[in-house]
Amino acid sequence: MVLTASPPQTPAAAAAATAAPPVADRALLIQALDHQNQGRVELAEQLFRFCLGHWPADPVALYSLAVILLRRADPVEALTLLERGVRDVPGFAPLWFAHATALQGVGRRDEALTSYQRAIDLKPDYTEALINSGVLLRELLQHAAALERFQRVLALQPANETALANCATLLTEFRRTEEAVAMLRQLQAINPAYDYGVGMLVYEQLHACDWSGFDALSRQVIEGVRAGRRACKSLAFMGLSDSAEDHQRCARTFSAHRYPPASTRLWNGERYRHDRIRLAYVSPDLREHPVGHLMAGIFEHHDRRRFETIAISLGPDDGSRLRARMVAAFDHFIDARRMSAIDIARQLRAMEVDIAIDLAGYTADSRSDIFSYRPAPVQVNYLGYPGTLGNGYMDYILADRHVIPPDQQRFYDERVIYLPDAYLPPAAGLQIAERTPTRTECGLPEDGVVFCSFNHDYKILPGVFAIWMRLLAAVPGSVLWLMSRSELSQANLRATAQAAGVDPARLVFAQRVPRVEDHLARYRVADLFLDTHPYNAHTTAADALLAGLPVLTCSGQAFPSRVAGSLLQAAGLPELVTTSHADYEALALALARDPARRAALRAKLQAQRAHSALFDTAGFTRDVEAACIAMWRQSRLGDARDALCAVP
Repeated sequence: MVLTASPPQTPAAAAAATAAPPVADRALLIQALDHQNQGRVELAEQLFRFCLGHWPADPVALYSLAVILLRRADPVEALTLLERGVRDVPGFAPLWFAHATALQGVGRRDEALTSYQRAIDLKPDYTEALINSGVLLRELLQHAAALERFQRVLALQPANETALANCATLLTEFRRTEEAVAMLRQLQAINPAYDYGVGMLVYEQLHACDWSGFDALSRQVIEGVRAGRRACKSLAFMGLSDSAEDHQRCARTFSAHRYPPASTRLWNGERYRHDRIRLAYVSPDLREHPVGHLMAGIFEHHDRRRFETIAISLGPDDGSRLRARMVAAFDHFIDARRMSAIDIARQLRAMEVDIAIDLAGYTADSRSDIFSYRPAPVQVNYLGYPGTLGNGYMDYILADRHVIPPDQQRFYDERVIYLPDAYLPPAAGLQIAERTPTRTECGLPEDGVVFCSFNHDYKILPGVFAIWMRLLAAVPGSVLWLMSRSELSQANLRATAQAAGVDPARLVFAQRVPRVEDHLARYRVADLFLDTHPYNAHTTAADALLAGLPVLTCSGQAFPSRVAGSLLQAAGLPELVTTSHADYEALALALARDPARRAALRAKLQAQRAHSALFDTAGFTRDVEAACIAMWRQSRLGDARDALCAVP
C-alpha cells in the first residue's frame, strides 16, 4: 500500500514557518522568492546562487535552492548544498526537512529518518516532516511508529487531507476498520476529489461487509476510472469491476502517478555471457503467505544446471518453515527490506540478472519502482497481481488462455506469455493433515448441505451474497461456512442475512487454526465451495481443489474473475465453470439437491490428481522455465524475429 508524502514547502512558507537569521540582502532574497513562487525558476536560481556567493550561510537561500534542485530530480547536488546548510545553520528546521528529502532521494533512508526527527525536534508542529517521516517509517515496515506520526498531525490539524488518508491506510493494516472508514468518510466530506479517496472508502467498507451506499459509490469509482481520474487504486478496483479494459485504464492512471519510468535506466542493451540464465524473483511474500506457498515448490524444482536463481526479499523474515525452505532453494537469497528501490535495482544490474520477475505487482509492501529503473533485460509480471501493471516497462505477463483469452490481450501493456495449463502453480510440499475434523468440531451441523466460501470479506459483494441467501432459503438445513476474521464483518453479514429472511445462525464462521495443514483438512467436511465474483478465489480455490472439494465459479470478463475457472479447467472439472449469476445460482441449487452428483464430482477430482497439471509441480516448473528461456532468447535477438520467437 502506497502512502502519500508531502513535497518540500514553498520557500515563502518555509521562511515564515521558522524565523531565520537575517543574513542575505532581504530585498534581493524576496525578489528571488517571488520569482520562484511565480514559476520563474531559472531567474530564482540565479539570484539564490548570487546570494549564497555573498552570504553562504543564508538558510532561506540554501533551502530555496535545494528545493529547486530536488524538484529537478537532482538530489546529489541538493544534498551537497544541504549538508553545508545543516552544518552552518543547524537551528533552521526546513533545512533538516529538505536534507531528509535529499537523503531519501539517494537511498539513505535511515539517515533521512534521523534528519526528519531533527526537523521535528526543532519544530514539533512541523506537519510536513511528521507526514514524510511517517511515510518513511511505513516503508521501513515500522507501522506502529508511522501511525503515531499521522495521528500527531491530526491532533494539530484534524482536517489535514494527507494525514487522514495515510492514517486510514495504516488503520486498515491494523484491521481497525471502523476508525479507518470514519476517517475516509471525513476525507470525502472535506475533499470528494482527493486522490483515490472514494476508492479507498468503498474498498474498506467491503472489508467490513458494509454495503451502505455501495451502488452509488461503486458507480462513482467506475465513472472516475473511465474519465481518467485517480478514483481508485488498481488492486481495490478489481473487487468492483469485471472489465479488463477498465482494469487497464485504472492501472495506467495509478502507474503514471505513482510509478512512472525513472530517469535513470540501468540496463542499456548490454549482452551478458553467463553459463546459466540468471533468474531473480522480487517479492515481499517470501514467507508464510499464499504467494510463498504457491512458489516454494517452483523455487525448489528449478533446473540448477540451466538457471542461477536469486531471491530479492522485500518483506519480513517470519522465521517460518516455509521461509527456511525458500532460503535453501535459491543460489542467492538477499534480504532487501532496508534497501531503497534504486539500490535494489543497482544490485540486480550488478549481478547481471537476465530475467527479473515481480511476484507482487501493486499489492501490499511491493516495490514496483525497482523495475522503473530497468535493471534487467527481461522484466516479468507474474502471480501476485492478477492484471496488467500498465506501466510500459514490464515486458511480459505470464498467464494462461483462460485468464487472458487471446481477444483480451489488447488490455495488457505487457506481452502475454501463455503457460500451457493453469497460470497458478500447485502448492508443492504442502501436506494436508491426515485427520479430518468432525463437523461438530468445526461448529457445523452434522446433517445438511455445507456451502463453503473461505474468500476474503472484501470479495463478497451484495449480489453474490443475495444468491447465497436464496440458496439457504431453498435448501432446508443448509449452512454457509465463511472465513471472516472481523467481528464487524460477521455482524454485518448476519444482519444482512436476517434482512433477507435467513436465520443468522445459518452463517458459520470458521476459527483460525495454528497449522495450515489442519486448515486444509477442514475443506473435506464441506459439500460445495461457492466462489465470489468479480474477484474469484485464487489460492483459496486451489486449496479447496487440493483438499478434494469441488468449486463452483462464475467466470467473467477480467483476469481476477477467471482464475477459479482456470483452475477448474486444469483440474478436469470444466462443468463447474458458469458465465452468469443466473447459471451459477441454478447449478449451485441443483448440486445442493443431488448428493450423488456431488459425490461423482469428488470422485472425478480425485481421479484426475494423478495426471492433472494442477498437481504437477515438476511439470509446471518446466513450463515456467520454457517460458523464461523463450523470453531470454528473444532478448538476445533484439528486434530479430524467427519461427521460435516467444510471441508473434
